[in-house]
Amino acid sequence: MSKTKLVTKFSASYFFMKKISTFINDSFSLTNPLLLRNILFLACLIRLVSVIFAKGFGMMDDHFLVIEASQSWVDGTDYNDWLPSSGASVPDGHSFFYSGIHYVLFTIIKFFGIHDPQTKMYVIRLLHAAFSLFTVKYGFKIADKLSGMKAARMTGLLLALYWFMPWLSVRNLIEVTCIPFMMWGSWVYLKATTEKLKMMPFFISGLLIGLAVDMRFQVLFYVVGFGLGMLILKQWKAAIVWSAGVILSFCLIQFFVDLGIWGYPFAQFIEYVKYNLDNAYNYINNPWYSYFLVVLGILLPPLCFFLFFGFLRSYKLQWALFAGTMFFFLFHSYFPNKQERFILPIVPMIITLGVAGWLEFYHKSKYWAKHKQMMRVMMIVFWSLNLMLLPIISTMYSKKSRVESMTYLRKYPNINYILLEDIYKNDPDLPPLFYLGQWVGVYNVSKNNSMDTLSAKLQRWGTKYYPRFVLFFNDKNIPSRTDSLKRILPHLEYETTIAPSFIDDVLFRMNPRNTNQTVVIYRNRDFFPRKLE
Repeated sequence: MSKTKLVTKFSASYFFMKKISTFINDSFSLTNPLLLRNILFLACLIRLVSVIFAKGFGMMDDHFLVIEASQSWVDGTDYNDWLPSSGASVPDGHSFFYSGIHYVLFTIIKFFGIHDPQTKMYVIRLLHAAFSLFTVKYGFKIADKLSGMKAARMTGLLLALYWFMPWLSVRNLIEVTCIPFMMWGSWVYLKATTEKLKMMPFFISGLLIGLAVDMRFQVLFYVVGFGLGMLILKQWKAAIVWSAGVILSFCLIQFFVDLGIWGYPFAQFIEYVKYNLDNAYNYINNPWYSYFLVVLGILLPPLCFFLFFGFLRSYKLQWALFAGTMFFFLFHSYFPNKQERFILPIVPMIITLGVAGWLEFYHKSKYWAKHKQMMRVMMIVFWSLNLMLLPIISTMYSKKSRVESMTYLRKYPNINYILLEDIYKNDPDLPPLFYLGQWVGVYNVSKNNSMDTLSAKLQRWGTKYYPRFVLFFNDKNIPSRTDSLKRILPHLEYETTIAPSFIDDVLFRMNPRNTNQTVVIYRNRDFFPRKLE
């Protein structure tokens, strides 16, 4: 290539990149009247990527307590045995609000003739992605009200593009789906306070935050802190009207739904409180500071330190929002059972208040006035880390091997029974039967369930109850494991192998507790003589 052509190409590339940079700067400049719309467009775009590519599920709760339960009700069964009609004598302690919404959604989807589980989940993820935009919108508005347009722009971009936000936004986690209600209700309250509106907006704010409590009972601690913040501000009348909204919203759902199902109101809520008190020490018991580390970790250094510092100062800007967030954080730090997802409901508010509080401090700081270049370098480091993680996490197919195993077997009719074999664990992971489209019986062979126990059951029940397929979790020592099982099921034949996604495999290799193993499937020729293509 000649020197002239090289210079020409370099000049064209430079011109193109400059145009893109100018477009981005103009689109997200503080003077652009479409700033919020542009941020929402960006948030929508990256969430659509997650809708398409981020298949599967993240944790047990966002699938087995929502998707399996609601789809089974549509199909005329009860996967979790939650209902009295299935023989349940006491409530399970899970609010039917969120799973009930999915029951309605799956009923509508079925009405339109959509039966493929993966297609159904595209619809569900799309609806969640759209709902999550309220978090971005009202985070932007809250930050603008508290600290101005610079804080609003930064908050909006963070809520739109933080590496974990798009992926979480399309998950069926109640800890995430309750957030838009919290942010929306908090914004309505803030607007009513700062613009000195009448009492109705406070009531509406309470209604919205009450819906978040219906979704996730532990949001009640945000409510308690929020109410205390209003009392500190001596907003007596507003606090009463706001509390009435919360109570009405909570009671309308929990009173009538539980009365209709269990014959008495608040049945699920009462059982939920009782269960958590009785089992406070039976799950993950981490030290009191663990959520502090979790929040710092997901917000990424070095920005995480500025955000947390700003959050701690944000009481000067808005007591009620700060008090609600802080009370929620302190209670969960005190309570023994600590799972990372429990803290998620307040993370967007920590970001929003953190940005507002930090920028208020930053613009008045003599130190930072002299070290603006250092801040620019640290922001470059943060955005570099964040933008490296964003495409990887936003497209992560979580629990792929388990989901694809069920998707693969869906082509076989009348499976009736399957066997899960994982001799390296106490119990195999639950199969997501939603993707199988059949509510089959599930056996397992593991450390807690021996081969002899399975053999005795099958001999007692007869060949009618024999498993049609065997799923070996983890592809280690498959020949010897197959030979052992052939003593009970002599006509097993290799069917296929389902590998985990790249990220699942990395997480499993980093920590075997992330049970994202390869699944090897064998077919029982007694029931399916030939492999279906």
